[in-house]
Amino acid sequence: MSSVNLLASLERPSRAAVIGASGGIGRAVTELLANEGFEAVHALSRSGFGSEHQGARTGVVDIEHEAGIATAAEGLRDGAPLRLVLVATGLLHAADHQPEKTFRSLDPELLARSFRVNSIGPALVAKHMLPLLPRSGKSIFAVISARVGSIEDNRLGGWYGYRASKAALNQLMRTLAVELRRQKPDAICVALHPGTVDTALSQPFRTGVESGKLFTPAYAAERLLTVLNGLTAADSGGFFAWDGQHIPF
Repeated sequence: MSSVNLLASLERPSRAAVIGASGGIGRAVTELLANEGFEAVHALSRSGFGSEHQGARTGVVDIEHEAGIATAAEGLRDGAPLRLVLVATGLLHAADHQPEKTFRSLDPELLARSFRVNSIGPALVAKHMLPLLPRSGKSIFAVISARVGSIEDNRLGGWYGYRASKAALNQLMRTLAVELRRQKPDAICVALHPGTVDTALSQPFRTGVESGKLFTPAYAAERLLTVLNGLTAADSGGFFAWDGQHIPF
């Protein structure tokens, strides 16, 4: 892939940062960004990012700990303008945590962790990294959300913690966009739905996915960057799917 292709609408020289760069979508996005002509692509994750990925400056950050987020942000302060920050973290299930099928399964600790990872963590990344975006010219702060976080679109129920924490994330992005518009009118703050992607997060829940609707991480990453490239400041605060469709909150 040639340089300055998918994100041609962002000025160069500039830098990009991916939070959650060791996950399926984050890794694929980082690999694409490495070919986009950025001065640097900062790949940050809880576990670190493999050295086999050339063109990325790796680092460690745990979005459940604000001090580490602040330290990571400080490390991004110098250099060309930071014009893209993408938060690609998320928690749907774990060894001791499956999505709730009924209210009878609600557990306060598991609910709290869903909110720490899916909404509070990205909000704290915004707290420390939005000030690094340039005051003029297009820049983007984007988070990976999920269509199931849409309150209006909820017809099936279940998945209480994941749905609620992603809905909270969407509201946080909308609220951040309102404030950001006053300070940096060219900046864009959005939530993204990548579709159902072949990653560890979706692995147990693919039954019934329509043929052709289970995306590879590489395809989802390319589609998301294409959507971001086409957005303008008027779209800030929105929630967009991989195909550019506007999703209701």
